[in-house]
Amino acid sequence: MTTSPPQVNGHRRRIPVITEWQTLLAPAEEPAATTAPEAQAEPAEPAVDLVAQAEADAIRTKAFADAEEQRIRAEAEAKAAEIKAVEEARKLKLANDKAQARAIEEQAARDARIAESERKRAASERGQQDDERAHQEQQQNRAAAEAEIAKAASTWRGYAIAFYAVCAVVALPVQIAAFWDPNAWWLVIAPLMLEGAALVVTKGAAAAVAANRPHWHYRAVAWVFAFIAAGINLKHGLDAFDPATAFGTAFASLAGPGVWDLHEHGRIRRRDGVPTRRERKARSAAAKAEAKRRAAEEARKASEREAAEKAAAEAADALANSRAEEFPEVWDEAEKIAAAVGEITVTQAVWVRAYRNIMGTEPGESIESITARRKAEARVAAALSGTPVATLSKNKNAQRVIQVKGTARRSSYRPTPPRRKPNDTPKFHPVARALAADAKRQSNASTEEQK
Repeated sequence: MTTSPPQVNGHRRRIPVITEWQTLLAPAEEPAATTAPEAQAEPAEPAVDLVAQAEADAIRTKAFADAEEQRIRAEAEAKAAEIKAVEEARKLKLANDKAQARAIEEQAARDARIAESERKRAASERGQQDDERAHQEQQQNRAAAEAEIAKAASTWRGYAIAFYAVCAVVALPVQIAAFWDPNAWWLVIAPLMLEGAALVVTKGAAAAVAANRPHWHYRAVAWVFAFIAAGINLKHGLDAFDPATAFGTAFASLAGPGVWDLHEHGRIRRRDGVPTRRERKARSAAAKAEAKRRAAEEARKASEREAAEKAAAEAADALANSRAEEFPEVWDEAEKIAAAVGEITVTQAVWVRAYRNIMGTEPGESIESITARRKAEARVAAALSGTPVATLSKNKNAQRVIQVKGTARRSSYRPTPPRRKPNDTPKFHPVARALAADAKRQSNASTEEQK
């Protein structure tokens, strides 16, 4: 069976609406009542089967509707698939864009890290090069300073030796004249021996200094020879020559060994690390400044400590006055306990003990505060559960065990529970009975106050 086309000859075909098939049939005529015999009817022409036609139209209509519905569904599915494909393409493009942007950011971050690492490495290398350069410059400066010091010391040593030789040349003629005797000409060796002995002992002192050995006795012997030569020059110069010659040659006998000894004295101080006068003054000034700073620091700490002690004493006095005013009974008890245990003042331990003795609780607690806290807790519990406070109190009382005597009221059990007999249940300990009775009294008092 095929479906009827929706159009015929270019015109839209009207789809018949099938109602009750009985309405399509002509109403049957009722036979008239007659007594005469009916005449034989003529054979009628074959009638059209309207029911089959209606069923065929219905089938065609249903098939067309199903085809139209399938077409619409297919178009909707195709459109939905297209929309889904577009959406998936858009999401894929966004994901690709995000991935590309993330890759670009990661590459940029990687490049930045590499650049930062290179910068740090370059900075480290530059710093290392600068340190090496500074170290080399420092070594060069130290070497230059040491070379300059060595050069100055060598120059100073040469000048000292030259001055010693000049002084010996100046002092020797007068000494030779003092020992000259035509009958004993060999006595002229005595001045040479005297000056030579002074020079030899001076060299011994230099060797002792270089070997880090005691040197004072070498220097003392050298000065003894120098003074002997000076005395000879002074005596013979005044006797045979003028005072200028006498004093000049005597000074020459002392000046040569004196300058050389001064050179050795500087070398000894440098070897032993003895500070110079400027260094001693700088150290003394630094020590005085440090002592002054320490004294100021000690004074500041002392003042702060004194202020803290004064503030603590004032706070302790204020606390003692407040306690004595707010809790006179407890304060009297605390003073008694302090006197008994040998405390000068009421300490915290003494106050806690006295407060517990008088109030029965730890400091900060009292019967009123405990009662108020329990009332507040009951109100909070009632607000959270939506139950009146009196009901909560009854529920709390309902937790009482059966051994504890209740209030004088009828039992709520229906029917009446069986009567109990003495000693059918173990009795509570006396302490437990006392605690239970105390709890019952507090509960009843709280209930009465809440009412």
